[in-house]
Amino acid sequence: MTADVTTQPTGIVVLISGSGTNLQALIDATADAAYGVRILAVGADRAGISGLHKAAAAGIPTFVVRVEDHETRADWDVALAERIADHEPAFVVSAGFMKILGPRVLAEHVVLNTHPALLPAFPGAHAVRDALAAGATVTGCTVHVVDAGVDTGPVIAQSTVEVRPGDTEDTLHERIKAVEHPLLVTIVGRAAREGITVTDGKVSIP
Repeated sequence: MTADVTTQPTGIVVLISGSGTNLQALIDATADAAYGVRILAVGADRAGISGLHKAAAAGIPTFVVRVEDHETRADWDVALAERIADHEPAFVVSAGFMKILGPRVLAEHVVLNTHPALLPAFPGAHAVRDALAAGATVTGCTVHVVDAGVDTGPVIAQSTVEVRPGDTEDTLHERIKAVEHPLLVTIVGRAAREGITVTDGKVSIP
């Protein structure tokens, strides 16, 4: 699938589940017209989270699609896909969205995700904790395209972070965020300005 991202600014939808620190980095970047990105809407799987407040403060429309409000996970997937499609984004950014996206969303949209580890190492929801438990000396963050697996999609870019003696999950995660935010901002901007193509499990940005 190919996202047509030739028109400036390129419209995107951002999905979140929590505090929205990656979202805020994107909001801050869009203040520069040269960045070429407009956040059309922010979607979440939970109401009342601080990330939605960040979006509202920036004047960005928001929507919430909760799994528990639908009879099946497939119904939720369809509803989420429809809410995203309402805004006609060029592509979608999963920025701390803690639900596995279903086949309807992935069939209709190119989705970029940021993950706090060097994939394929430490996939899943506890990447920072898992890196510490494994005794890793280096970890980092990855921006990749979402596929049907758990953090298994093709990698676009990565940044490394040293694991220091005495690190806790919180201290390590904060240092990962310090490189994760600019990496996500860079890749989203490049995808918006230059285009992103996903073909046969391979991803390219000109």
